[in-house]
Amino acid sequence: MGPRHFLTLLDLSPEELRYLIQRAITIKNGLKAHGPTYTPFTNRTMAMIFEKSSTRTRVSFETGMAQFGGHALFLSPRDTQLGRGEPISDTARVLSEMVDLVMIRTFSHAGLEEFAAASSVPVINALTDDYHPCQLLADVMTWTELRGSVRGRTAVWIGDGNNMCHSWINAARQFDFNLRVCCPEGYEPREDIMAAAGDHVTLMRDPMAAAQGADLITTDVWASMGQEEEQAKREADFAGFQVTESMLDTAADDVLFLHCLPAHRGEEISTTLLDDPRAVVWQEAGNRLHAQKALIEFLLLGQVNH
Repeated sequence: MGPRHFLTLLDLSPEELRYLIQRAITIKNGLKAHGPTYTPFTNRTMAMIFEKSSTRTRVSFETGMAQFGGHALFLSPRDTQLGRGEPISDTARVLSEMVDLVMIRTFSHAGLEEFAAASSVPVINALTDDYHPCQLLADVMTWTELRGSVRGRTAVWIGDGNNMCHSWINAARQFDFNLRVCCPEGYEPREDIMAAAGDHVTLMRDPMAAAQGADLITTDVWASMGQEEEQAKREADFAGFQVTESMLDTAADDVLFLHCLPAHRGEEISTTLLDDPRAVVWQEAGNRLHAQKALIEFLLLGQVNH
């Protein structure tokens, strides 16, 4: 048996994912009640490889390992051999000899898969150009905390068919909810990811129609990291796709709004949307810590009963 990796939400079964969400809530409640007293990973080490910059990912993983009694090492291409062309698989084999777990935030999903294939310790996808599964753990955790089971509910993705959208599509499959993807022509998510999700996903073009009666609405920046030169074109193409308070008004009475952050106020969201009580983005951001702690524990220990 090789190590369990978490490269997309499809790497765990629906049952395992539901366990993770509940375990994350338990870990969060325990931390609030007693502080960081649960330290199963004393002297264990996680390598964190960052080829893309980050705030929430770095702070949440580093803090999570510290609260578990372990240690996280920050590695960037600027100060490791990865930046000088060492083959990905060689780096994976070397790190496997030294650390217990590797977290990678990078561009190429194929490169991440190559690393995981050569690694004898668990590898976590902390974002690639194709997927952002750790964010979805925090998102589904937040939705579950506030509204109970998400099965059969309706979420709406408004904006670019990007890595976040792909992970929302996988989440709809794995957690058994309905997803309306609403994007402009030419910005659709990958067809194979959509097709695999079957009738869990519907593609729409009218944001107000998509928001109708929805339980949850979410979006992301219009130009992701590496797309800054497309900013002006994207702003024109996404005109009319801004999420606003009036859009939330057409959704369910208890609708929630999520955003993986950082947010560009006045672009993909109205300038005041994050002040609306239906926006729960700060709780969502904080839940990165607890969801990822549950993930780390699961990859190293399996399911625990306490």
